[in-house]
Amino acid sequence: MAPSPTCAKKRKTATDGVDACVVLDYGSQYTQLITRRVRELGVYSILLPGDADLKRIESHAPRVIVLSGGPNSVHVDDAPSVPEGFFEYCARESIPVLGICYGMQLLVQRLGGVVEAARGKGEYGRMPVVYESSDSVLYGQGSKAGEREQVWMSHGDEATKLPEGFACVGKSEAGAVVAIEDPKRKLFGLQYHPEVTHSEKGLDTLRRFLFDVAGVSAGWSMANVLEEQIAIVKEKVGPDAHVICALSGGVDSAVAATLVHKAIGDRLHCVFVDNGLLRYKEQERVMEMFRDNLHLPVDCVDHSEQMLTRLKGVTDPEKKRKIIGAEFIECFKNFKGEIEKRTGVRPTFLVQGTLYPDVIESCPPPGSDQKHSHTIKSHHNVGGLPKELGFELVEPLRMLFKDEVRKLGAIMDVPRAFLARHPFPGPGLAVRILGDVTADNALDILRRADEIYINTIREFGIYDDIWQAFAVFLPIRTVGVQGDQRTHSFVIGLRAVTSADGMTADWFPFETDFLKEVSTRITNQVKEVNRVVLDVSSKPPSTIEWC
Repeated sequence: MAPSPTCAKKRKTATDGVDACVVLDYGSQYTQLITRRVRELGVYSILLPGDADLKRIESHAPRVIVLSGGPNSVHVDDAPSVPEGFFEYCARESIPVLGICYGMQLLVQRLGGVVEAARGKGEYGRMPVVYESSDSVLYGQGSKAGEREQVWMSHGDEATKLPEGFACVGKSEAGAVVAIEDPKRKLFGLQYHPEVTHSEKGLDTLRRFLFDVAGVSAGWSMANVLEEQIAIVKEKVGPDAHVICALSGGVDSAVAATLVHKAIGDRLHCVFVDNGLLRYKEQERVMEMFRDNLHLPVDCVDHSEQMLTRLKGVTDPEKKRKIIGAEFIECFKNFKGEIEKRTGVRPTFLVQGTLYPDVIESCPPPGSDQKHSHTIKSHHNVGGLPKELGFELVEPLRMLFKDEVRKLGAIMDVPRAFLARHPFPGPGLAVRILGDVTADNALDILRRADEIYINTIREFGIYDDIWQAFAVFLPIRTVGVQGDQRTHSFVIGLRAVTSADGMTADWFPFETDFLKEVSTRITNQVKEVNRVVLDVSSKPPSTIEWC
């Protein structure tokens, strides 16, 4: 007889005995960054939808709760809110609450204050907050009235009347209330985003809130995650099933493959797909890295002809991603048959190196926990997957950010040759060519220009200072002079960013000598290009990739 649910042994998880922070998601593009920052400080954090019922929140036994930002206005009908009894529960259990942006407005509106459309056009971007108090809990001992710090604003509404018990401890230069606190009830609010790197002391503020105000302990680590994920994979796959893993040559898939291999051993079968959208000599370089560094059995499958045929004439970025996602799955289905011939077992699971930012930015499916979020772009391995997969997905990195994946890889001794590589998108050069990837010899032009760019970065010794660098093919022609002759040639854009997690990014400040050198090399060696431009946009408002 099978054991009853009450008698069944509960699997140990990474969060057993660990203080938890619940983040309620109201749809901000930065919400997951809150979760990531809290984890960075060594505190386990879980993201729940903003309208999660009270029982679901209570089930995580939170020591602290954060209300995220979002695109809605609290003063309109049907605005997202906290569940009934939320504030009573927090008071009863003495749980501190921090509202960020929309979350602060929610605190104000639900507790008797007033929130209205901002005078003027709201406040957006990096700007100073001015302290209004010298004894603020949020800003800590030593802060002084009149002192300033740079923060990242993004709001069109503002609090015009605070609830009883709250004090304003920070204002914007324009006079908007941007920091409030009620220490007696342990309720705090920030109109700006402390979680983004653009807020210079934001992490310090979160640290004070977690440790000084909430009194939580930093007891969560990547070692906990590794132990838990290995157990989850073993439980999900079972003792007999075989698994296919899509390796791209990047950090994410390499770490995912290594983790799953630790869990199930030789029942893992890795495949590297040449989809026709790879960088210069990428196939041979990556296969050499697999053989010499990762020491996992890997098959290489050439799917380039099929992929490029499907993409011919397609210019819309979303359509590109969906076509690429569907073609990858077709390729994996074919590979499934090959593995069945070898082993006599038909693989039913597919491992992907999906990360949290992929999930965040992709179109949220109906009924998902991201119902308040707006779509940024569909990732080929999330929003771009076909409905009928033919596989059950195994995604051990799905709740991790890029830097966390690198830490996890280091714990498992994944070679630095993989961990130090710049991110490369699964759709490959398809998202670095604006327009039809099969037109105008675009792939070949971009491969050569990108190779020159990356090699020059390495020669100048700045590769490891950059989060991600790549060239972009622009399907426009400009007039130039090459070899004393008039030319009408293409434009290459150069992109390089610094980032901690890929959710926000700043453009990398190249020295003038580098820019002169790389521009000269590209226009001299790639005859189809007569103009090179530099992308100096941050994320936000841009994304890192161009499409």
